[in-house]
Order: sequence, then structure tokens, then C-alpha cells
Amino acid sequence: MGDRESYREHFFNHNWKTYPVTIVNKTGDGAALPKDFKFITESILTQGVRAAEASFRSGCSCTDARACRYDGCECLSDMLWEEEPTSDDSNSETETRASGNEVGRPAKSVVGKQRRVKFAYHSQGDKAGLLRSRYLDSREPIYECHEGCACAASTSTEAGGIGADVSDDTTCANRVVERGRRIPLQIFRTEDRGWGVRTLVDLRKGQFVDRYLGEILTAREANLRRSAATMARRKDVYLFALDKFSDANSLDSRLAGPPLECDGEFRAGPTRFINHSCSPNLRIFARVGDHADKHIHDLAFFAVSDIAAGDELTFDYVDGIVDLASDARHHVAGMTPCLCKSPNCRKFLW
Repeated sequence: MGDRESYREHFFNHNWKTYPVTIVNKTGDGAALPKDFKFITESILTQGVRAAEASFRSGCSCTDARACRYDGCECLSDMLWEEEPTSDDSNSETETRASGNEVGRPAKSVVGKQRRVKFAYHSQGDKAGLLRSRYLDSREPIYECHEGCACAASTSTEAGGIGADVSDDTTCANRVVERGRRIPLQIFRTEDRGWGVRTLVDLRKGQFVDRYLGEILTAREANLRRSAATMARRKDVYLFALDKFSDANSLDSRLAGPPLECDGEFRAGPTRFINHSCSPNLRIFARVGDHADKHIHDLAFFAVSDIAAGDELTFDYVDGIVDLASDARHHVAGMTPCLCKSPNCRKFLW
């Protein structure tokens, strides 16, 4: 069975028919995806990595999906509160309270103030299902409802192609990442940057694209793989540290110690092939379902601008964190050059 037939069978078996991932190479170089690579639809927990015990798991008790839009949803208990609405959130849920007694927070006086959970997504109007602008401009994690919750988890796809119809009263608006990728993608061979990924449909600013999947490794195993790549002089490394909630002072040993890492080199989804750009159109956000599993949180890609069908998808491999070593004026031998060609290209990755 050839590579083309093998990929087609895998996609069909994993029900990617509705939102297909196609693979094309029109460069004439004859390259195919690595033979030791396999697509997966969920990350794989490797030796030494464990999810939380069932007794520690919990979900919201919102039997009415609409309740997840308000402060009564336990899944939002770790999110911050805002005093005043912004123009971006003119359709968001607000309330006026004489006193606060929010889930997971001590009571406090908020007389005459509008109080609102920093809910991640728009839930009404033509922006339903899109990540709010204040999230796109921040590094805040996204908290979602999940399979352990009582709220409804509709799989409807009627919201203008964005995903589930979150304006439907029977649908929980807080499950965008959980519902998975809702757009067709194409992995294509570039002229000078290996493989890349493009969208086959128009994307809107704030729209969810897909997760970064891979093998979830202990810090020790990740370091071993990193060292092996260095010894083999492989320039491409696909390790992402799951360190959003790392805290040396945490009482949870899983968060206090070295973070786990997600390796997409040999097992991953299509986002493994997304290239770097110093002017990216995507950003990665930490997404949490069950709060007991923060140490293995998801890595979710969202569009940070409108993206036209056919455009290549990119993200900043260092998320805009630049030091002197990545500046062209401080170039030293062995640094990895950047080939993104954007107007503000930093010339080198690391």
C-alpha cells in the first residue's frame, strides 16, 4: 500500500471525512511525510504519565446548558472576574448583584457594579463560538466544560461553519475545543520550509483551529529525546512544555515539579506541520477541561486575525519572547535561521 492510500485509509478510519485533511506536494521534490510518523486524534500518555484518579475528577452540575454562561458553573471557578464590560463583549452575560458569593470565591461587596466571569467565548450573535478579543491579547488559560459535566455537549455544526450552534439553548457554549477541529486543512510541501499547513476555508479572528497533539512525556524522557535529536543533528524538535500551571510552591506535586512535555515528532495531528512566522496568524492557548488534570492541559490553536481560504497557517515558535540571542545583530554560529520572510522577521529562531 502506497503512502497516499495509507493516509486515505487512516483518515477514513478516524472519521476525518467531514473535515478532511489532505496532503499535497507540487514542488516536484518527491518528498512524502516521514514513514515513522502516524496521525493520532488524541494525545498519548506515555510511561510515567498519569491522569487524575477518578475520585479526584469533577465537572459542573449545570443540568441546564444555559447555566454555564453564568457564574454558577463550577468549570469557571478559576477564571478572573471583570468589573466593567468592554466594547468587544457587548453581547456578553452580565449581572448586577448586591453581594458576591461566587463559586470558589469569598463574598465581597459589589454594589452597583456589573460583575461578569471572564468567559472565553462569545455565546450569542454572529460571533458565537469565537474567542473573545481580551483572550486573544492575553496569555490567560481557557477553562471549558468537559465529559464529566452535566451540561449538554451538542455536536451541532450550524453556527455559520464556526462549530456548534452555541446560541442554541440546548447547547453548552463552553465546549469549543472539546468539540474538536471543525475545518478542513491541507498539509502541503513548501518551496523552502519543508511541510506547511493551509486552511481550505475562510477563518475568522478568534476561531478555533485544532489542538497540538503528541506523546505526553515526563521531563526526563523529554530531555532524553532532546539530547538524542541534538546528537543526531536533527534541527526540527517538536517538544512543547506543558508548563502553564507550573508552580514550585504548589501543593500538587504534578505542578510543583518539572512540567510534562508534548512531543509531536512521531505521533501527532496535522498541526504538527504548522510553520513558524514572526508575524503569525495563530496563537496557542492552554485549555483545561477537568481541573484535576491541569498538568496535562491541551494546547489549542486559535486564529488571531481573519484568514482567507488557501492561506498558510503559522504561529510564533517562541510566542514573541525574544532575547539578544535571537537578534540578527547577535548572530552566532549554529543558530537556526528564520525563513518566514515577514516584514518584521527576526532573522533567527534560536
